Amino acid sequence: MSDATGASTPHPTPESSATAPSKGRAPAMGFILITVLIDMISVGLIIPVLPPLVGQFAEDAVDHAFWYGVVSFAFGIANFFGAPILGRLSDRYGRRPVLLIGFLGLALNFFATALAQALWVLVAVRAVGGAMQANAAVAHAYVADISAPADRARRFGLVGAMFGVGYVLGPVMGGVLGDIDLHLPFYVAGALAVANTFYGWLILPESLPPHKRTPFEWRRANPISSLKGLAALSGVKPLLWVVALSNLAQFILHMTWVLYCSFRFGWGPKENGWSLFVVGVVAAVVQGGLLRLLLKRLTPAQLLQMGLISSAIGYLAWGLATEGWMMMAIVAFNLLGFTIGSSVQSLISNAASDREQGTAMGSVASLTSAMAVAAPVIGATLLGMVSHLEPSHWLVGLPFFACCALQVLGAVIAIRHFSNTRASHGPTSPNPS
Repeated sequence: MSDATGASTPHPTPESSATAPSKGRAPAMGFILITVLIDMISVGLIIPVLPPLVGQFAEDAVDHAFWYGVVSFAFGIANFFGAPILGRLSDRYGRRPVLLIGFLGLALNFFATALAQALWVLVAVRAVGGAMQANAAVAHAYVADISAPADRARRFGLVGAMFGVGYVLGPVMGGVLGDIDLHLPFYVAGALAVANTFYGWLILPESLPPHKRTPFEWRRANPISSLKGLAALSGVKPLLWVVALSNLAQFILHMTWVLYCSFRFGWGPKENGWSLFVVGVVAAVVQGGLLRLLLKRLTPAQLLQMGLISSAIGYLAWGLATEGWMMMAIVAFNLLGFTIGSSVQSLISNAASDREQGTAMGSVASLTSAMAVAAPVIGATLLGMVSHLEPSHWLVGLPFFACCALQVLGAVIAIRHFSNTRASHGPTSPNPS
């Protein structure tokens, strides 16, 4: 198991790292990568059509913005409470059944969203969807189960690459289908989730053997207790601040990107769509290929620090950009910024025991959800503070400057933490490939 700096100790023995295959199949990365890809495409399908669907129930623009915020908040807060529960359940009953329940729950949620005839129904079904959407956390726990500590950062990167590919394909497909009928993407997303359920049932093997499972306790499944338990792991507490600050900045970016670029550069759906396409492609390339090369020379701890600094510079550059093309160019140059998630997740995963991977990843997902809840409020406030200015005014970039400050703070925390750890444990070396 690795220490908090990312230095690896000898790999576990085959007996300790082996899992109990389901129906005679050994757990493999290919299985989980396909399920993650299908899952992300189904989620991405609804990104371009959920706002206008909410708008069908709104009386005016103000009402539209308010209820879209309520729908987003319902999903985020439900995920905040649901992720650690499902993560803990996966530690008790295995990853496979929890993933299958999540896929089926998503399918029902998509169909119910498409059929919703009132705003309160839409809010309710999105809350249920948020509670069931712990697939990413359980998928990362699955990867941790079948990977040696030294391999986890690279393999988390492969999972991240599938998220990137899904982020490219899903919204594009959703936009095309939504142009035909606003409800069609939800039916297609539901069908994909059903297909993923059947794929998982027939193909996906279990990764967590019975002897590594732990009893389920409600007192440890709530998000506060889960985060406290995670913070108690050796060297993890400072990293939770990094997770929180980095994700808050990222969600503020997601929330403000389209509105900001539309206001400052006059972008329409086509330009915004292409910019998101660039983000997805770069994320897939970095996490699917470049990350492996970087990990031959750098530890996850070193990569995390460099990623935070690169990302902080990227946010500052976005806020100061004066031409639309610069926004996409900065995405392409901020390559190290796309390694943050995989690096920090591998460090946290390596600090947790084999019996606590679901709980650990569920706790990280819960913390991420909390930031997703806070980000729209902060982002909307920052945009409102500068909306009266001319588009060319430098202060219009205030949301991105705030994201830069959050990343700088995260980088300072990470650098101080790893400096102290090196002083206590000695220098680290890159992970073996």
